[in-house]
Formats: sequence, C-alpha cells, structure tokens
Amino acid sequence: MPDTPIHPRTTRAGQQRYVAPLEETPLQQVDAVSTDSDGSNLWKDAFRSLIRQPLFIISGLLILLILVVVAFPGLFTSANPTFCTLDNSLADPRAGHPLGFNQQGCDIYARVIYGARASVMVGAFTTLAVVILGGVIGALAGFYGGWLDALLSRIIDIFFAIPFILAAIVLLQLFRGSITVWHIVAVLAAFGWTQIARITRGAVISTKNSDFVTAATAVGASPLKNLIRHVLPNAIAPVIVTATVSLGIYIVAEATLSYLGLGLPSTIVSWGADIASAQTLLRTNPEALFFPAAALAVTVLSFIMMGDAVRDALDPKARTR
Repeated sequence: MPDTPIHPRTTRAGQQRYVAPLEETPLQQVDAVSTDSDGSNLWKDAFRSLIRQPLFIISGLLILLILVVVAFPGLFTSANPTFCTLDNSLADPRAGHPLGFNQQGCDIYARVIYGARASVMVGAFTTLAVVILGGVIGALAGFYGGWLDALLSRIIDIFFAIPFILAAIVLLQLFRGSITVWHIVAVLAAFGWTQIARITRGAVISTKNSDFVTAATAVGASPLKNLIRHVLPNAIAPVIVTATVSLGIYIVAEATLSYLGLGLPSTIVSWGADIASAQTLLRTNPEALFFPAAALAVTVLSFIMMGDAVRDALDPKARTR
C-alpha cells in the first residue's frame, strides 16, 4: 500500500468515507485543457473541411479560370469577336480560329471567350444586389419580429408569388432597344431577393436567442449592435451557400433572356445571344451552338459545385458524418 495519507470524513454516525488528496488522483490530467493549440470556430473548421474536398478544389480551379478569362480575355485570343464577314460564314476551323465561324462569319472561339464577361458580370452583380437587399430585409424581419416581421413577410410573399422570368420579360420590354448589363441586373435583383430574405430571416430567428446574444445584451449592447456584430456573422452561412448557387442561376437567367431576344443587344457579346442565333443550325452546324452552350454549362456547373461544397463544409452535421 502506498504511503499516501487518506483523510477520513464522517458522513453518518459510525460511518466514514475516505477521500484521497486531489493532487494524487488523475482528475487533473483528465480535466486539463490545452492552452497551446489555436482556437477554432465555424469558419476555420469549414475552411479545413473545404481544402480536403475534391469538389471544392475542382470547382475553385474552374471558377478561377473563368474569372481570369473575364478579366483578361486578350490572353486567350487575339481575334476580334465583333469582326464578322460573310466570306467566313460557317467556315471550318483554321490557324488562329480553332472553333471555326458562325453563320455571320464571326470567330466562335473569340465570342466564347469574350461572352464570358457579360454573363458572369450579370450573375455576380445580381447576386451581390440580391444578397444586400434580401439580407437586410430578412435580417430586420427576423431580428425585430412583431409588426415589422409581419409587414416584411407579407411583402416577401407578394414578390415570391410573381414568376421570376415572366416579370423580367415584362419589365425589359420597357427598355427594349437600349438594354444594358445594369438593366438586366436591376430587373433580376428586383424579383430574385425573396429567397435570400426568407433564408436570412430564418437563420436570424434561430440565432438571436443564443446565449452569446443574451450575454451581449446583458453587458449593454444595443439591439442594432447585437444584430450587426453577433447575430449576422453567425447566421450568414446559409446565405453564402444560397448565393453561391444563385449566381449560376442568374447566369442562366441572362442567357434565357438573351435567347428570347430580351437580353443584351447584339453589340455586346454574350453566350445567350450566340445560342439564340445558332439554334437554326443545330442539324447542319451544331458546333456553332455547342461551344457557347458548353461554356455556359461549365460555368453554371462550377458555381453549383462550389455551392454544394460550401454547404457541406458549413453544416456541422455533415462534417461529423
């Protein structure tokens, strides 16, 4: 038996229990907390999860390539996408023109490269506008509740009931002949913010009653400060996921409007306009339609894949499965 002293403590008449000194037990090691490791949070854990996902790496590389094409199209082709001559109508590929020519005699490869700019710009700026508008409305409705939540929720329901593409077609008729990228962004954002608003409202409602928000209120934080500094940073994860997927959807919406003749004018190169002009060549010269359609599909797929990867990383339950 060790020589460790054991201290008796009386509990009842005639009964004793013996308690060993705390320093002689392994409890200190079991309950010890390491102070050497770095702190962790949702975003750090999500980043560590993302960099291990092949889906994120592949989609990230594709999106990076698309952004480089959008910013520096001259690095990929020296041809002018708006220089068209009927002498080259439906001509086969040749040196400097690897994809051949469309019916108007325009270089297909150059138009695919330069068409990325308009389509991605519409998707990116529409997503930004939707996140700002829908995020603000949803956050105010979810955080303050009461009559403000009732009023904003009814407004969200009204806009949500309006068909998205149909509303865009009707409004763009007002600007027909002078449509720009900003007209399309404004119209798409005007009817596309409702989903973000609903998601933000739900995330804020589930976050605003957390213990850290109550603690911040107890030390004197105002409601607005609580909303901006504590609630929104912890409720923004589902908004980011939805916005990432929505960016691809808005690129498709721009292409759809251009296909219907209500998108960007012919002076602006876009994938949707090229798909529309090549639809009659599907049987005879399918390459004129295939290449802009393939570029559109790869771009949209990249953002959807990125959204799926981000969703899995920001979902704690998914990381534990």
